[in-house]
Order: sequence, then structure tokens, then C-alpha cells
Amino acid sequence: MAKNITARDTDYSKWYNDIVQQADLAENSGVRGCMVIKPYGYAIWEKMQAALDKKFKDTGHVNAYFPLFIPKSFLSKEADHIEGFAKECAVVTHSRLKSAEDGSGLVVDPDSKLEEEVIVRPTSETVIWSMYKKWINSYRDLPILINQWVNVVRWEMRTRLFLRTSEFLWQEGHTAHATKKEAQEEALKILGIYKEVAEKVLAIPVLTGLKSESERFAGAVDTYCIEAMMGDKRALQAGTSHYLGQNFAKAFDVKFQNENNKEELVYATSWGVSTRLVGALIMVHGDDKGLRLPPKVAPVQIVIIPIIKNEDDLVKIREFLKPLINDLEEKNIRFQLDDRLKVSPGFKFNEWEMKGVPIRVEVGPRDMEGGTVLCARRDTGEKESFNVTTSGEKLIRLLDEIQENLYNQALEFREKNTFSADTYEEFKSLVEAGGFIKCGWDGNADSETAVKSETKATIRCILQDENIDGLQCIYSGSPAKYVVIFARAY
Repeated sequence: MAKNITARDTDYSKWYNDIVQQADLAENSGVRGCMVIKPYGYAIWEKMQAALDKKFKDTGHVNAYFPLFIPKSFLSKEADHIEGFAKECAVVTHSRLKSAEDGSGLVVDPDSKLEEEVIVRPTSETVIWSMYKKWINSYRDLPILINQWVNVVRWEMRTRLFLRTSEFLWQEGHTAHATKKEAQEEALKILGIYKEVAEKVLAIPVLTGLKSESERFAGAVDTYCIEAMMGDKRALQAGTSHYLGQNFAKAFDVKFQNENNKEELVYATSWGVSTRLVGALIMVHGDDKGLRLPPKVAPVQIVIIPIIKNEDDLVKIREFLKPLINDLEEKNIRFQLDDRLKVSPGFKFNEWEMKGVPIRVEVGPRDMEGGTVLCARRDTGEKESFNVTTSGEKLIRLLDEIQENLYNQALEFREKNTFSADTYEEFKSLVEAGGFIKCGWDGNADSETAVKSETKATIRCILQDENIDGLQCIYSGSPAKYVVIFARAY
């Protein structure tokens, strides 16, 4: 166990906070519930962002930007939507400050009260659909496939860095379509992108499915989700894609002339993932030594640590490492030569281990004599010596192995902690132990609410294409309409 990190099985919540701090990812700001994302944490987010952005653009989406401030009247137009976000909205009522007459500091200028309050963006459906009304007239204007990378504010009462903050970064896609079929296909296409990036880039296995009505996005007809199991066996909603039907088109009167010159309402989707993915990365892959980063999102994939005493040693090692460094540069591998003389090799080992760098390369006088470098894997701790002239190629293959291994470890953990329950008593016992519980649900909101009230477990997703023959609801005993995953969640 690393110094200054609480063991996971001692206090999982403190372990998580310790890693965020010790790995230099983020810290709390001067405003409750808001965070400063530090360079290393932001670099991880940038890798996620780049992977997603490429997928969006490959599927025809384009980036734009819409305002941070939304007129209150816009939110009022879609009743379900505003009902879902009303308690989380930050409201701007005045436009300026002034010095207090008694010299005590700054006060709100009462003469600057806004004619209409504005809401700090909790999500952008309303402001975007007010613009789509201007942009859409004909079927020739459709589809519109827009994404934006922005910050949003949801005034959370209970916060935790990355997982739930009052302000966070995310992407939000908003698309407009001529047909229901096209919009539904879009929502599922994005769900597929989220699943692919989560599994192939973040090495996080996810389940996909529908949200129940109570868990559905405010204003959506259907909400699809990716759900991941964290290291404490709790669930985390890692991304959502919403089929909005014509709800927002009705609210903002967005219509188009179809090919038969008949007027129709537009169909819509919206979808998003956020910086909570960084939190997921920590909780899925981290251990008692710190982060373990999948190579595809690691800001530094390989750190090279010379075992040196002085500047002369460093000159010799740099010359020795030229074949390796040239190879890594040619293959666009993100590496760092940590040649700091004022800190010990042991300190460097611990620091980079904490930051989760996938491979550590050690080079000392004995290694140079033998023409080798010593490589240590962060995922398994295994060490192996490679000839310096061929090590570049071997290290690149090793990065692929580490990426795959982290995914397989996470998948094995999820499968080991996914259970089926036949009775409610068995279900309650499994919930207490932690994990995913697969079972039947009768589709009745009362059953869902009762389970949540009695166990604190919620329906994470409704699984698709599951056999329900003979299956009973875990709570009511009535014939099941769906197969669902229950779990306690973040």
C-alpha cells in the first residue's frame, strides 16, 4: 500500500479521495461543490474527449457552441424537463455589484435586477431548440447533428470530486430528425459509441439498456444508458442517450415541410458523458498503490527513470537510450524521461506508480553494461529486461497487453459480482453484500419504489432481448415484464 493512501477495504470513499489528491488529479475550489481539475487530471479527460470527438465526427456530427445562460421562460416551455431540473438550477437575478455605502465590501446593486432571470446551463435542450426553430423549415434542413463540449451547472447538495459536482465538464449532443425511426436509430448509434469508447479506450466493461420511467431523463421518451461496476461493487451511470420524441419540437413549435409539402413536428435526441468518467476510471482500475491507467488514456504511457548520481551519468544514459527514444518518438508513444537529479529513483518510482503510468523503464549502470533496460508493468507489477535496441517494439506490444488485461480484470470482477435472485429475501441479502442483481420486474413503479425504499437499490437498466418466460417480479411475485439489473449506485 502506498504512503498517504487509505486501503480500499478500510474506507473506500477515503481511498478514492486520497487517490484524487495524491495523483494530482483535482481539488476542491472556493465554491462548495466545484472543483479545480489539475493538469494531469485534465490530460486524462482530454484523451477521453479526443476518442469520443473522433467517433462523433466519423458519424457525421459537428461541434458548435450555445450560450451558458438560458432565459427562465425557455425552461418553462417543457413541463417535464423543468420539473426534473428545477431543484438543481442556479439562477442569475442581477447583473452587477457595487461598493457598500458603509465601506464593508461589495453588495448586489438592487438597481441591476434583470427583467427576466436567466438560468446557468444545467443542460442545453431548451436553448438549442429555440435555435432549431429558426434553422429548420424543410426536410432538406434535416438531420441536424450537433455536439458541444461545455461546462454545466447542477447545484448538487452532496458532492464528490469527478463523480458529482455542482459544475462539471461534458459533451452534449443534440440532433433533429424527420422521422421517429431515424431519431431512435441515432440514440442507439450513440449508445454504441459510448459502449465502444468505454470498453476499447477506458477498458471499462459496461452493460447497456433502458432506464425505467423513474430514472429516465426529464423530457425524454426513452433513456438508454451504459452502466459500469465500480471497485466497491456499486454501479455508476457512465453515459446516457435519450430519444426525445417530439416533446421539445412541440414545446418550441419546431416544424418542417416534408417531401409531400405537409407540415410535421421534428423528432429529437440528446446524449452526453461527463468528467465523471475520470472518477469511473479511478474506481474501476485503481488499487492501493494509486491509479492504474489504460494506455489509451494515459497522458504518459511510458516513464523512463535513469538510476543516476550526477550529470555525467545522465549524459551516458541519454546516449545509451537513443535507440529506444527514437523508436518511441517514431511510433508516437507518449513517454517521459524523468531526469530530475534532486529526487531519488525511489521517490520517482512511487510518484509514477501513484499516477498510474502503464510502464516504468529503469536504466542504471548495470543495465548499460548488459545493453538492457528493465521494464515494470503497473497493472501486474511484473518486471522484465529487454535489449535496448529492440525494447521499443516490445514495449509497444506490452502496452496493448496491459490495455487488454485491465479490461479483462474489470470484466472478471463484474461477472464474479453479478448474481441472480429468485426470492426477495435472497435479493435483499445480495444487495447488502454488493454487486449487480439480475432479476425480474413487473414494470410497476410501486414495486420499483418499494425496493428502493427498503434496500436503497435502484434499477440501473432494463436489459434488452432477455427471455422472461416463467420469470416473476422479485418484489411482487407477479409475472415479470422485464429483466433488470438492480444495484446500489453513485
